[in-house]
Amino acid sequence: MAGGIRFASVGALSVLAILLVVGLIIILIPLFLLGMIGAAFTKLGFSWISAIIVVLLMLFGSSVNIPLYRIKRDMVRVAPDTTAVFGSGSPWPAEPVWETLVSINLGGAVLPVCISLYLLYQAMSITSTSLLGSVGVGILIVALITFFATRPVPGVGLAVPLLIPALTALLMGMLLFGGAGISATVVAFVSGTIGTLLGGNIAQLYRVRDLEVPEMSIGGTGTFSAIFICCILPALIA
Repeated sequence: MAGGIRFASVGALSVLAILLVVGLIIILIPLFLLGMIGAAFTKLGFSWISAIIVVLLMLFGSSVNIPLYRIKRDMVRVAPDTTAVFGSGSPWPAEPVWETLVSINLGGAVLPVCISLYLLYQAMSITSTSLLGSVGVGILIVALITFFATRPVPGVGLAVPLLIPALTALLMGMLLFGGAGISATVVAFVSGTIGTLLGGNIAQLYRVRDLEVPEMSIGGTGTFSAIFICCILPALIA
C-alpha cells in the first residue's frame, strides 16, 4: 500500500482469462449483429442461408464500385498557399481535382435494387393486390424527402441522412397498407432502397461537378449505411 492506493498482482492465468473473454466479445458481437440482420432478411422471405449470403454480399460489395462515366472540369479552384508557419497549417497545398469518376456501388446500389425487384415480384405473385401504385408513391415520397435532407459536402461528397429515408419508407409502408404484413414490408423495402438512391444520389448528380471529389459512387460512401438500414428496418412490420 502506497499513499492509500492498493496494488494487487494478477496471475498469468487471470490475464489469459481476461484476454480470452475480450477475444470472445470481439468475435461474438459481429456474429450477433450478423444474426440479427440475417433474421430481418428471413422475415422478408429469405431462408437463413440465403439471408446470410445476401448480407455478406452487400457488406463485401460495398467496396466494389463499377465505373460509369467521368465528369471533367475546364477550371478548378486553386488552393491558397498553406505553407506551415510556426508548425501550423499543412506544408503542401491540396491537389486540384480536374475530373470526377461517377460509379455505381455493388453492395449499396446494384444488389439492393435487384433484391427490391425480386421482393416486388414475389409479393405480387402471392397477393391479389397490385403494389405498383403504392410502391410508386412510396418511392416518390422517400426520394423527395431524401433529396432535401441530403447535404453536398465539398471535398467529401453527398451525405445522405442515416435514418430519415428508412423511417420515411417504414411510414409509407404502414400508411399505404394500414399497418403490417408482407405488402407493407415490400413497399417499405422498395421505397426505401430505390427512393434513397434516386433522391440522395441520382437526382444530386448535377451537384457533383462542384464538390471537387475524385469519385462519386451511387450507393457508396455517404449512402451505403442509409441503404443498409432501409433493407433491415422493414422487418419491423413484416
